[in-house]
Formats: sequence, C-alpha cells, structure tokens
Amino acid sequence: METPYLVYLVDDETNLLELLQSYLESAGLQVRAFANGTEVVSVLEDEQQPHLWILDIMMPDIDGYELLRLIRQKSDVPIIFISARDQDVDKIIGLELGSDDYLAKPFLPRELVIRAKKLLQRTYEKAVHVPAPTQTFQDWVQIGPYLISEKGRQVKEGEELIDLTTKEFELIIYFLHNLGLALNREQILTSIWGDDYIGSDRAVDDLVKRIRKKMSKFPLETVYGFGYRLTRV
Repeated sequence: METPYLVYLVDDETNLLELLQSYLESAGLQVRAFANGTEVVSVLEDEQQPHLWILDIMMPDIDGYELLRLIRQKSDVPIIFISARDQDVDKIIGLELGSDDYLAKPFLPRELVIRAKKLLQRTYEKAVHVPAPTQTFQDWVQIGPYLISEKGRQVKEGEELIDLTTKEFELIIYFLHNLGLALNREQILTSIWGDDYIGSDRAVDDLVKRIRKKMSKFPLETVYGFGYRLTRV
C-alpha cells in the first residue's frame, strides 16, 4: 500500500494507550486512539474505517465484547483482543464473537506490534484483486446451486453474486480443492490463517457459520468431533 495501514486502538488506560500508540506508529502504522467505547461507537458509521482494530475488553462504559459485536455487524475487519482478565474465558468468548487474535496482559508492546503486522499481512497482502463484474471467466465450478470462479474470486447463485469476505472465499476454495475429503479443524486453521496463527480452532467454526448463513444450500457437512467435508450435492 502507498499509505500506511490504519489501526484503531482502544484502551481506557491512558498510559498504556499512549505507549502502544507510540510503538505501533514507530513500526510504520497509522494509529487513531480511543479511550472509551462511546468514542468508538461514534465512528462506526464513518466512511473511513481501519484496517485493524485493537480492543481492550475491560472498558468503563461499553465493554470490548459489545464493541466487537457492533463492529462485526458492519465489517469483517481484523480484530485483536487484549485483556487482563481470565485468559481462557476471554480468549474463547472473543474468538467465538469473531476476533482474529488475542493477547493477555501484561505483554510486551513489541509483541503486539509483531502480531498486528502479521495479521495485516495475512489479511491484505495475500488478497487477489477482484476483477470487474463484467469480466467473464472460464473456470466456473458448480457445487449445489452455486457457481464458483476461483480466478474471478466470485460465487453466484443463479445470476446473483454473493458478497463474501476474503477469509470466507478462501475457505470455500480450500474445501473445493479438497472436495469429498474430511478436513479437521487444525488443517483448516493452518491453511487459511497460516502456521503462525495463535488462537483457537473455534475461529474455523465461526467462519463456517458465516458461510452457511450466506449460502444456506452449500453442501458442507459437519464431521462431528473432527471437522468438515464438502460434497457436490
């Protein structure tokens, strides 16, 4: 990108907020800081949105869980949760609600910088440009009632294009490449999020849930206690 990635940083601890902002900006990121949830809510409808949110769970007015729900209603932008509370509980709830990574306090600011940059790279620098809708492709594959073009990064039901996020499309293509095979959650996690992903495999279930909501007739079977399998019908 010609301009720096934009990060929205949310924490009610003023000293920590300023310290983290300084580290992130020193790493070449553009940062906008927020000290409470009310300030965050006021910008959710703005035209300009960040490439990454970093949210503290413990906020004095609106907690991070609620902020995550509000953000996820608007976009699929990556989110890192930070918290000083019960690590396992916070981590599971945050991932179930749609966060992409989790960091427990206390932590080194440099660790947050590394995680933020890796998450930004995974999300944006592997993205493939989506051609204009008028372009035609020769690689359409039919799965159930859906037509899928990997080259065009498009999925259609009839003539209607289905709006998918980058991760949703990547997971659909991964299932397509492994048609008929039972894939465990760890395989999926590594293939879609990368070897360096630090988080729960519940992120896989959350992504599948979102795909099923948008594509209710997609023939994706749950292999209980294991993972998922895509069939043609």
